[in-house]
Formats: sequence, C-alpha cells, structure tokens
Amino acid sequence: MADFQLVNCGTQPYVLEGYPRLSLRDDRDGPLEVSVEHGSAGITTGTPNLDAAPQRVTLAPGQAAVFGIVWRNLVTDGTVVATTARVLEVEPRPGAPRLSLRLASPVDLGNTGKLGLGPWQPLTR
Repeated sequence: MADFQLVNCGTQPYVLEGYPRLSLRDDRDGPLEVSVEHGSAGITTGTPNLDAAPQRVTLAPGQAAVFGIVWRNLVTDGTVVATTARVLEVEPRPGAPRLSLRLASPVDLGNTGKLGLGPWQPLTR
C-alpha cells in the first residue's frame, strides 16, 4: 500500500471530489494495461481508507489531501509477464493537468493487472 499527497500551493481554494484518475507506466515510460478499481475488494482486506465513501474535499491554500493505492504481487499464470510500474500518472480532478510521479519503489502487480484506489481524503495532521 502507498499513500500520495496533494498540497494546494495556489492562492484560491482547490476542490477535489471522489477519486483521482490514475494510469501506470513502465521504466521506459510506456503505458501499462492495468485495471484501476475503487476500493480494495478482490485485492486485500483491512484498508479502511481505501474503502471509505468518496467525498468532496476543499483545500484552502497550504492544505493537503491524500489518496491511497493497494496491489498484490501475485503470479497466477507463469506464461503471463508480470507488470511492474515505475511511474504513476495522476489527474487530480477532471481537466486538471496530469502529474507524473517517478516512484522510489516500483508497483509490482505480478500478473493480476489490478490496482485498488482510495478516494481523496483531507490530510489531518
């Protein structure tokens, strides 16, 4: 599981609703075929932040919101190549510029091709 944070560095409120849009890329920046599913069902259990109901989050300047992802490194078919992502692309809200994040540790999905995604939540410090 990994969490990602978005900070409003602007001067106006920034509104997020529901879930960000995600895509994964390999180490050569090629797109990966991955099914991004809301919540953790079918991947793991015990991740209440990923299974929380989506909500509207309004960030004042300097405030932050977070979302989490979860995956399993599971190989179920030795004839299918495993998927390893090194880059996560995030569109925080519809129409917003996509953010490209090079991951310090790769997301290794095995050959499940599934990624669980949690909704935006305000960051509480």
